[in-house]
Amino acid sequence: MATVQKPACSSDSDPRYANIDEKKRKRMLSNRESARRSRMKKQKLLEDLVNEVSALQKNNTQICEKIKFTTQRFVKMEASNSVLRAQVIELTESLQSLNSMLHMVEDISGYDVDIPEIPDPLMKPWQLPCATQPICSTFDG
Repeated sequence: MATVQKPACSSDSDPRYANIDEKKRKRMLSNRESARRSRMKKQKLLEDLVNEVSALQKNNTQICEKIKFTTQRFVKMEASNSVLRAQVIELTESLQSLNSMLHMVEDISGYDVDIPEIPDPLMKPWQLPCATQPICSTFDG
């Protein structure tokens, strides 16, 4: 029986294919280099994103702390405002009581007493008839 042998590689012996093999080899090298650059670019992008996430998390933590601090201050101010509102109501009631006594004295004695009108501080608190005082703030923190 006769066996048919195939040539090992047609390009090894034929110079026509040598140029094609060289192009193929260069293309493979070029593709490897391109893939390496692509992996490096991807790695750099991943590192940049990780750094950005870290910076955003730090920023988020700082903002949450500021919100917590501001909320605590708001709660304190709200409590203080409630106390002040209650005091305003008590003082207004006392003033109304004193004014009614003055009206009685005026009616009984016949003397004209100048009794100012009592404004409703809860309706228009920005128009209270008092001397302007500077608003001072302190930081306990």
